[in-house]
Amino acid sequence: MRRLLLVLIASGIVLTFAAFRLPLGVVAATPDHPAAELSVGDAIVLGLVEGITEYLPISSTGHLIIANHAMHLDSTAPLSDADGKPLWFKRPSARNPGGEPLTLKLAADTYSVVIQFGAILAVGLLYWPQLLGICLGLLGKDAAGLRLLRNLIVAFMPAAVIGLLLDHWIDKHLFSIAAVVAAQISGAVLMFAAEQWRKKSATSANAILNPADLPARRALGIGFMQCLALWPGTSRSMTTIVGGYFAGLPPARAAEFSFLLGFVTLTAATVYKGYQSGAAMIAVFGWAHVLLGIVVATVAAAAAVKFLVSYLSRHGLTVFAWYRLAVAAVLSALYLL
Repeated sequence: MRRLLLVLIASGIVLTFAAFRLPLGVVAATPDHPAAELSVGDAIVLGLVEGITEYLPISSTGHLIIANHAMHLDSTAPLSDADGKPLWFKRPSARNPGGEPLTLKLAADTYSVVIQFGAILAVGLLYWPQLLGICLGLLGKDAAGLRLLRNLIVAFMPAAVIGLLLDHWIDKHLFSIAAVVAAQISGAVLMFAAEQWRKKSATSANAILNPADLPARRALGIGFMQCLALWPGTSRSMTTIVGGYFAGLPPARAAEFSFLLGFVTLTAATVYKGYQSGAAMIAVFGWAHVLLGIVVATVAAAAAVKFLVSYLSRHGLTVFAWYRLAVAAVLSALYLL
């Protein structure tokens, strides 16, 4: 319990620091300062928020939206170059005469996705035996590794398809404080229900002790649960752990499958977002602080993963549901009321 309190307090301190610090890293878009710079402090804060919250069932995207808002990194004002000419994310064309100007918000939203690479590295370092088993499975030398790969692919596909179809709509309508508050509350309710269901089903004959032994249809069910996390603030980790509960996995194994599925899903999301708008992000922020955020996120995510597996085995998800309700209440008081 003390470890949990330290993790949640650390998350709260990071967000509090973000909320009350002066936005020293943000430079106005003027002819003298054509874009915006991310300070070392900004990069560290965002890296910590990403790393701590990516695998905890409290929503990294939701916390990053809050942090970006608190640090004034969500401005939609068009940026301009040294001569006062507009910087373009998508230049005007015959199909899009107005074009799409480059903004601080676009760069910051991309940054929030790209630093997930740190969380990917953390899982790669901690779960390399499972990843090695998958590689051996592809060579016909590890049947369990091949089954695990099948389940990860099956679970990945629903979010991949639906995410591609709804990507633009989600970016336009759901990256807001109000959406995060609603998702935090909805997720908390789902977690309370899942814990009650798990406790009643703890001795079920359908229990499965190894993610590789999941039937493909149950892996697909986890995949559809992951689709709920396309709503920022819901938490990919939370939905896949809950999906693991319903599929018959005990808490620690559900978390393990969630982490490995995250390795696949986050890699795809990072590559896609980096290809789509990575160049614009680098044009605004540069490489140095992007790499710094990734390094910080890697260290923080590794610590969070080790903690969560140990904690879930003994206590389950309930305390995280209460934390989500507390976050929703604080955000409502600060930004919505």
